[in-house]
Amino acid sequence: MPESTCAAPLPIRPAPPSGPLEQGREFAWTQADFARVQALIHQRAGINLHDGKHAMVYSRLSRRLRDTGHRSFHDYLAWLQTHDGPEWQEFVNALTTNLTAFFREQHHFGILAAHLRAKSAAASAPAPNWRLWCSAASTGEEPYSIAMTVLETLGAHAAFTLVASDIDSRVLAMAAQGVYRLDGLKRLGAERLQRFFLRGKGGNAGMVRVKPELRQHIDFISVNLIHDDWPFPEPFDMVFCRNVMIYFDAPTQQRVLARIHRVLKPGGLLFVGHAENFSESRTLFALRGKTVYERR
Repeated sequence: MPESTCAAPLPIRPAPPSGPLEQGREFAWTQADFARVQALIHQRAGINLHDGKHAMVYSRLSRRLRDTGHRSFHDYLAWLQTHDGPEWQEFVNALTTNLTAFFREQHHFGILAAHLRAKSAAASAPAPNWRLWCSAASTGEEPYSIAMTVLETLGAHAAFTLVASDIDSRVLAMAAQGVYRLDGLKRLGAERLQRFFLRGKGGNAGMVRVKPELRQHIDFISVNLIHDDWPFPEPFDMVFCRNVMIYFDAPTQQRVLARIHRVLKPGGLLFVGHAENFSESRTLFALRGKTVYERR
């Protein structure tokens, strides 16, 4: 997701000088450089990079040095802090992790379907206009899985809007296109493939595109979870924030959870990742299933 930028350089905690972490690298790379990256990505995206990520950071940011013409991380980071422009988004894109799949953590979609059926049956006419938010859309597999579940549960004329956001502008653009390799969708089954996807022909053989009737329900937008300016004038019935909080430290987690609480309707559901547990936030959310919480 495109980041808002600062007019002035970001203040960075000074790190003790040290020598190169490893000899023979293409670019000069020190412990002080890594500490600087840690501080910058935490300020920009809330990501808490632990000390075991040296190799990952070097590998991912090396391309940024090549593309910007810098010969050391020290020079690149110093330049980044004194320039207010698109490179900040590239910096964030490089350091975000995007691991996703269609219908990942399958049990959530069964809970989603059951909740939709129960609430729809209890609602008076007209049928509810559902509002859902997928806060880490990545390359789109998760929001499209949510949308497929809603249509399969409530029918082709279901009234719903799904907001899909991410901090990585590159993957968000891919998600909006809705184009995937066919061999990566085998687990969806023939019925879903036929109903929701168009198969490519000729030069596009082996590829599929999401059908317009599925895509039309999803708004792909840029949202930074650690910023206060979430663009949501209306509350949501459900929020998917799965496998995101594991990259935040505890104070950042609490701030994001409080904001999610504010944009969820009372009784609304929050879906989180399999490794995430927010029992300490029981004043905000009550556990209602396996990694599913209800807004108090």
